[in-house]
Amino acid sequence: MEEMMDRNKRIVRTSIVGIVANLFLAAFKAAVGLLSNSIAVTLDAVNNLSDALSSVITIIGTKLANRQPDKKHPLGHGRTEYLSAMIVAAIVLYAGITSLVESVKEIIHPETPDYSTVALIIIASAVIVKLLLGRYVKAQGQKANSGALVASGEDARFDAILSASVLASALIFLLTGLSLEAWVGVVISGFIIKSGVEMMMETLDDIIGHRADPELTKKIRHVLVQEPEVRGAYDLFLDNYGPDRNYASVHLELPDTMTVEEVDRLTRRVQTKVYTETGVILTGVGVYSYNTSDDEVAAIRNAVQEAVLAHDWALQLHGFHANPETKELRFDVVVSFDVDAHEALAALQKEVEAIAPDYKVFIARDVDLAD
Repeated sequence: MEEMMDRNKRIVRTSIVGIVANLFLAAFKAAVGLLSNSIAVTLDAVNNLSDALSSVITIIGTKLANRQPDKKHPLGHGRTEYLSAMIVAAIVLYAGITSLVESVKEIIHPETPDYSTVALIIIASAVIVKLLLGRYVKAQGQKANSGALVASGEDARFDAILSASVLASALIFLLTGLSLEAWVGVVISGFIIKSGVEMMMETLDDIIGHRADPELTKKIRHVLVQEPEVRGAYDLFLDNYGPDRNYASVHLELPDTMTVEEVDRLTRRVQTKVYTETGVILTGVGVYSYNTSDDEVAAIRNAVQEAVLAHDWALQLHGFHANPETKELRFDVVVSFDVDAHEALAALQKEVEAIAPDYKVFIARDVDLAD
């Protein structure tokens, strides 16, 4: 809880710094743009204003996401951050489209800009400020594990490049009399639109749900298989309820000689270890049993495993158990998304029945959820 509070404070503090910096930049650039009759500088000011508004929404989203769980939302309000990020993306996209429309109007009906030395100094200073702001915001975002802040930091550094292009167009005009204002505005608008679309797509992935971070899943599995009784950890499923709010379930492959009491103690132990070492709450632990002392079963398992994994689309076999008395054989197989799962399982059914004709075969298909 204390770590979460520190994270929220860092996000709010960094966002406030971004708001103040962008408001100052927007005010100065707007003044320069209006006085010099420069569409490119004016649009650059609009971009800074949208960045400031984005930071405000980030703060609001963080505050709402930090509300305590209640009866209606027992897992908290963490996903609110994703909704606020979507609003930010929409604002950026709107700013880009508006800027593009104004730039096209300027191309059709051009006006001659009039730069002063003070204006050029302000634009140059804005480039330096944006570079420093971008480095600061990105570093704080990485410390707080905030995708919104990291994206804002990258956006600020990119804004510095755009401001540098505005400065370059001003210098070209002063030296040659060639006005590239409106065209630079089109370029700036295009990059703003691209940034908005990318932000929207990334946030949409978070809302829909995407493949778990392979580093995190690898770490969780490593913690689980350190237990001497655990031969494998499978079907790891992570459910995200906001940044740093992950819940998981998993199946552990355990020897068929373990008692329910022993499994219970093991389950409680690994839940504590996973949370301590990864911050992930392990809500459910299922069990696969494996045969411990039957040569016939071992031979069947080896033959089945070789046949199944000979297919490129069969990514993993686990949960294998065969009962020589009841003549039942069961296992799970992870099937790639590249093939039709029903056809794949039908083919495996025939192959395994040929290997163990005396057994009734049960094959369960698992989804390729995590690396």
